Amino acid sequence: MKAADIMSSRVLSVLPDAPITTAIRIMLLNHISGLPVVDASGQLVGIVSEGDFLRRAETGTERRRPEWLEFLLGPGRLADEYVHTHGRTVADVMTTKVITVTPETEAREIVDLMERHRVKRIPVLQKNRVVGVVTRSNLLQSLVASAIEPKAPAAEDATLRAAVLAQIAALPWTPRASLNVIVRDGVVHLWGVILDERQRRAMRVAAESVKGVKKVHDHLVWVEPVTGISFDSLEDAAGPKSAAAAG
Repeated sequence: MKAADIMSSRVLSVLPDAPITTAIRIMLLNHISGLPVVDASGQLVGIVSEGDFLRRAETGTERRRPEWLEFLLGPGRLADEYVHTHGRTVADVMTTKVITVTPETEAREIVDLMERHRVKRIPVLQKNRVVGVVTRSNLLQSLVASAIEPKAPAAEDATLRAAVLAQIAALPWTPRASLNVIVRDGVVHLWGVILDERQRRAMRVAAESVKGVKKVHDHLVWVEPVTGISFDSLEDAAGPKSAAAAG
């Protein structure tokens, strides 16, 4: 299994000179925890994640140390921390040393990189351009698909996955960042966050319309737009019926 088989290919990104509030809004609105940072030419220059906003002056969460320890750390380290906690642009808070892979990188190597560098997401580069992102969630999604359809992914599955992604991506109402598709032996697994239950049925129909698809498994999660609470379905959100209502 390779990165191309499991990665999320609809990647949202942010410019380094964008305000940090722009990155935060993109992550919150799309229910993602990190963003690749690209320059005007589309080259990857960094990555920003939720962890980069944990210690901020606005929330009073900057690190506080004894004066003797700050002396030992030196002015350079303290200056870097000040920029990170007070900076106003993405470039001020992003991580510049980014671990990357290619579409051909094996899943085993991706997991090794995640464990070794303690990262949750790895951008996938092709000709220095971001073509996808592999997250821990993508690996878990692949695990679920493998448990249901344990056969090894065939070359036809990769072609089918690309066709399903293209079919759904052409529709203007589909989720932009959270959508992922895993295909095993012609069986399609849909993953992602939807804000309207009607998207669920439409996305399933779109996937089923692709020639060669044997079956579609729906793993989509509905997020209530006002509260942000997630449910597997609209029925789950409604909760159990009362005895009176059931009667």
